[in-house]
Formats: sequence, structure tokens, C-alpha cells
Amino acid sequence: MPVDFIGFVGSRNHSEIIPAHGPIIDLAHVEAAAKTHEAAGFDRVLVAFHSNSPDSILLSQHIAATTERLGLMVAHRPGFTAPTLAARQFATLDHISRGRAAVHIITGGSDIEFQADGDHTTKAERYARTHEYIEILRQEWSSDAPFDYQGRFYCVNGGQSRVLPYQGHTIPIYFGGSSDEAIAVAGQQADVYALWGETYEQVRETIARVRAIADKAGRTIRFSLSLRPILADTEEKAWAKADDILAKARSLQNDTGYIRATCIPNEGSRRLLAAAEQGVRLDKRLWTGLAALTGAKGNSTSLVGAPDQVADALLDYYRLGISTFLIRGFEPIMDAYEYGRDLLPRVHALIEKEDHLNGEEGMKISRK
Repeated sequence: MPVDFIGFVGSRNHSEIIPAHGPIIDLAHVEAAAKTHEAAGFDRVLVAFHSNSPDSILLSQHIAATTERLGLMVAHRPGFTAPTLAARQFATLDHISRGRAAVHIITGGSDIEFQADGDHTTKAERYARTHEYIEILRQEWSSDAPFDYQGRFYCVNGGQSRVLPYQGHTIPIYFGGSSDEAIAVAGQQADVYALWGETYEQVRETIARVRAIADKAGRTIRFSLSLRPILADTEEKAWAKADDILAKARSLQNDTGYIRATCIPNEGSRRLLAAAEQGVRLDKRLWTGLAALTGAKGNSTSLVGAPDQVADALLDYYRLGISTFLIRGFEPIMDAYEYGRDLLPRVHALIEKEDHLNGEEGMKISRK
């Protein structure tokens, strides 16, 4: 199975080791990051969404305008825009980008952050709302005639969009969330379920849970894993680089804002912290140091090693069922360039070889 790589383009140069400075929307950075990812061979880039961040759809439109092939994974929170309108917005973006749009549905997170946008629903209510929201998105993208929808949160009478997705009648839906409510919606609704960089055991468990629900719904779902690879010429140098990143992140916490909260609001972060409690180095080369420092705010675990070693670890996850890797570094542009030069080609080659060997083995079995 072909593997996809997703990068990350922020509105300005910022990470756990780079304090934010300058305008909140730095177009020079956005353009440089987007073009670097495209040249490096990434399939898509994630454009994030927070209660205090620039609009992800508008930033994605600019990225599309400054690139030719790079796909978009636009983070989106249901509940703040009518689903029929959101469907038309994404379909419009899909036309502007000539079929490069995808949606990343973000539902849970912190109650406090949602309240900053005036949303006082509970997590369970938000996931119930998301279920309806995605159903309406899909109907708006596929209906050739007016449709009605009656749910707990939305009531649509005569919905129909004149703008449909650029190719076919859908736009890929990525989905994040690790709670029981999230798993239930993901299995029934998502095209791609996104996990953070967990241990082999945790990934195996989550894939099984999501697949069980998808199977009952008669659906096929793909899986994405988010990691922060740390590469160097040798394994020793890579671990030294990880130590340097941790020390720098610790010294700059007050400036970068990556400070561990006393209350961990989401299940995904709790799962990463549970892994961190097992040790700093897990499995072959999973590093949890930064997750422990920051409270696992988002994608915060790494694979550490020489490029061949990290590629081998990614192959392990592929064997567990992961077919998309969302990777980003701590020096956003330089790391994207190095991933394209040193990591992506190795992973593609390993997976091509793996699939070829599996295909030959299957042919041998079929001949018996």
C-alpha cells in the first residue's frame, strides 16, 4: 500500500525551541514552508486551528496559490460554522486548489479553549454534534437533489450545494481524538483516523478499536501517525540532538508557551503521558522526553536515530496498519527539507520492498 507523508505549515516560524516573534501571519514563512514541503516530496501539509489562531481555510487557500501539487489537510472544528456552509467552503477550496483539499476534524480538546469561542458544550455533546456534522458534510458534497436532515443539533430543509468537490462527490475526512466518544465517531465517519506518536502496543490497540467499529459499519478506514523525527548522521549524534532540543525547550518554556498544564484535558495527551511514564526511550527509538516536559500538548513524541534507523521504525508502524505519517520537526523549514532528502525516500523504498515481498509470498501461497 502506498504511504503518504503530511507535513505542517504554521502561520509563522514557531516551535518548542523557537519563540514566536513578528506578525502572527508571516506570509514569507508560510510560502517558504509550503514550497519546501512540496519540493521535499510531502503529499499534504496540516494547517492547524485553535481558538486564537488565524483562519485555517484562508491560510490553506494561500498555500494552494503558492504551490502546484501540495495537498492540504485543513484543521476544522465542527459547531462554529453551519455544516452546509462549511461543506461549500471546503468544496470551493477544493476547486481553487484543483482537488487538493482534505478536512481534519478536531472535536474534543479543552473545554476552556472551546469556551473562548463561546462554546459551552461538553465533550460528549461535541462528539454527538460532530457525528451529525459530518453526515451533513457528506450529503452536501454528494446530493444531486435537495435533501432534508433532522438531528439533535442540526435541522436542514432542502439543503443542496451548487459547488461540489473538484473530483467525485467527497473530500477526504481525517479525524482525531482518543476518547471512547471519538473512537465511535471515527469508526463510523472518518476516512483516515489520526493518532499521535504512541508505542507499538498503544497503536495496535487503538487500530483494533477503530477497525472493530468500522467493520460493523461496513467501512474501510486508513490510519495516520504523528511524530517528530530527530535525525543525525549517527544514532549517538541523534540522541545528543534530542537532549539538546529538550534542554533548549525547557529553558524557553516561558517564551514559547509550551508549559505543562496542571490538568490534562484530553485523552490523547493522557495516553502520551502514560507512555512517557514507562520511560524516556521506548520500543526501538520512540522518545517521550518532550511530551513529559510539555504535558503532551499535541504531536510531541519523536523517533530518534540515523535516517535508516528512523525509516526502519516507521516501517514497523506501517506493518501495524499505519499508511500515513504526519511528521514535523523543531526547525520547521530546515527539518522539512532534511526529511525530504534523508527520510522520505528511505521509507518509500522500504515499503515498496515490503509490499513486493508480501506480494510474492501471497503468490506462492495461492499456487499451493
